[in-house]
Amino acid sequence: MTIFTRRDFAKLGALSLAARFAPALSAQAPSGQSSTKKIGYAVIGLGRIAGHFMPGMRLTTNSQITALVSGHPDKAARIAAEYGIPSSSIYNYENFDHIAHNPAVDAVYVALPNSMHAEYTIRSAKAGKHVLCEKPMSTNVAEAEQMIAACKAANVKLMIAYRCHYEPTNLRAIKLIRSGALGQVQAIESPFGFNIAPGEWRLSKKMAGGGPLFDVGIYSLNACRYLTGEEPEHISAYASVIDHDGRFNEVEENVAWTMRFPSGIVASCTTTYGAPMAGYFRVHGSKGWLEVDQAFVYEGLHLRAEFGDTKLDEPNPARDPSHFTAEAANFSANIQDGTEPRTPGEEGLRDMRYITEIYRSAGIAI
Repeated sequence: MTIFTRRDFAKLGALSLAARFAPALSAQAPSGQSSTKKIGYAVIGLGRIAGHFMPGMRLTTNSQITALVSGHPDKAARIAAEYGIPSSSIYNYENFDHIAHNPAVDAVYVALPNSMHAEYTIRSAKAGKHVLCEKPMSTNVAEAEQMIAACKAANVKLMIAYRCHYEPTNLRAIKLIRSGALGQVQAIESPFGFNIAPGEWRLSKKMAGGGPLFDVGIYSLNACRYLTGEEPEHISAYASVIDHDGRFNEVEENVAWTMRFPSGIVASCTTTYGAPMAGYFRVHGSKGWLEVDQAFVYEGLHLRAEFGDTKLDEPNPARDPSHFTAEAANFSANIQDGTEPRTPGEEGLRDMRYITEIYRSAGIAI
């Protein structure tokens, strides 16, 4: 078992107290910025996640895509034509630093493999651009700390793309729990995983940092934190490889871990690359329960709850890419208003520290 001292918990809690216990509960960007210039973004990496983010940004009123960064010229040219981006604003990874001289770019969206997040966040900060970086923030704690330091030194904002912090169903769950509707929360369970195909870059430890915990398990880890408003003080974990078919020569297949929070709440989480495992969370309180099915995917979220005489059954009709619209709109509003992001670099750093503790408890080097 990995045990955090009271000093460790106090240090982590001091960083997150305001964000954890007083989350903004609107998925929309703050009003009042309509007369302000749209924030221009360079999208770094044109893979699958960028394919969700870019249509989402198109639906905002305060953001636009003004540059692309890719190692595939043909693909970049095709997407640039679709979004009205001039060829002069298409970069590759070698000439990326020239972006510093492009006034149409205010911020970047880092949509690269995990191992590249730190490098391109730091280079973007040095270029004077704000950074919206995909999760996981990095592949280790030291990189996360360097990313935060670089953005602070350059006086640019850093936000980690935790979509669920901006998504209405997750925010509804937080509000119900914080209001005391469930009474005293006692326990949470949350799984998330899928059966990964051979050849995915996520199976390379060098590129991904680790297995499903970095990729999808982080959603369950982060959810337990934002649902409770607390930071875990005890963590115990196990990992395994069951399918010896060549996919898991470098990363684990399964991870399960438990957490105890200062209030006494216990959480049990599981993640896998070996089986379909729909992401959800279920919260048990002294007055009832609450669950969200499909809690971490792009659409199909469904909240159910029973407490006292109340029964809730609330499917969310919103469809992809609404999550990406909300996170982009919020970050652009932060840039326009000079406010701090709801999910700053420090939020990503905390998860990196907990991931490190989970692996350590499971006997996996990171």
